[in-house]
Amino acid sequence: MKSVLHLSHSRGHANHGWLESYHTFSFANYHDANRIHFGALRVLNDDTVHRGKGFGTHPHKDMEIISIPLEGDLEHKDSMGNVTVIREGDVQVMSAGTGVMHSEYNKNQDQPVKFLQIWVFPNKKGVQPRYDQISIRDVEKSNQFYQILSPNPEDQGVWINQDAWFSLGKFDSGVKEKYVVKGQDSGVYFFVLEGEVEINGQKLGRRDGLGVWEANEMRLTSLSSSRVLLMEVPLAFN
Repeated sequence: MKSVLHLSHSRGHANHGWLESYHTFSFANYHDANRIHFGALRVLNDDTVHRGKGFGTHPHKDMEIISIPLEGDLEHKDSMGNVTVIREGDVQVMSAGTGVMHSEYNKNQDQPVKFLQIWVFPNKKGVQPRYDQISIRDVEKSNQFYQILSPNPEDQGVWINQDAWFSLGKFDSGVKEKYVVKGQDSGVYFFVLEGEVEINGQKLGRRDGLGVWEANEMRLTSLSSSRVLLMEVPLAFN
């Protein structure tokens, strides 16, 4: 087994007044040659957008973009004609493909919106742009990982153009859980949303990240009430 540890305090940080963002991997003005990506996982941003503010219309191309709201309401508009709002308990995906313009705004004037912005390199370029969002409340389970994203449109959760699987887990203190890797050449990146856990012997706290590869099975012990995002991605990609 090999691993890479990214402690919360080591992330890049940007405060634009209307936006506060923590970058696990190099992004915008934050650059670390040792932290460009983890396999096909290119961006993991922990964003807080203040009241009534947001990202103006901007382009994307050939990237799978996933948003997971943690608190508040995020309004989305894009050049495909979609106007939607996502909330905690939803997952949003956009395949940028040949090119798409979009904006994201905090819909509320009285509270911030907090969400994870995740980019994954696709396994196909030049695809027709696509947007989807779902509620995952009906598949949420206690004390085990449950899938929220896969490469298969018929599977549970949203799907993307990549051999990737995302799962969430909400655990009580003392719970033990395991995850069996699906892809032959995959790595798994764990991101602790809340609480403290131990993964394959490594202790992690809130907003710490751990990438693990060359292991077929991952074992998690929850050291307190915790919530964890798990992202399995291919380590090699075109």
